[in-house]
Amino acid sequence: MSSKGCPYDNSSMENFFGTLKSECLNRMKFTDTIQLEKAVEEYVHFYNYERITMKNGLTPFEIRSKAT
Repeated sequence: MSSKGCPYDNSSMENFFGTLKSECLNRMKFTDTIQLEKAVEEYVHFYNYERITMKNGLTPFEIRSKAT
């Protein structure tokens, strides 16, 4: 853990939530929470298994699979 007020602990999650909002949530209009939950669920699957990172051309799942 870093010291109090140091943002590095949350940086990966804040990056993900920023990407979620800009690539998914801000582009759609939701009429109820069920639609919102489904969109987030689909985006998380897309983010982990289909979205290719610019650094190495692999999905996050492929990167984790190579590490084990």
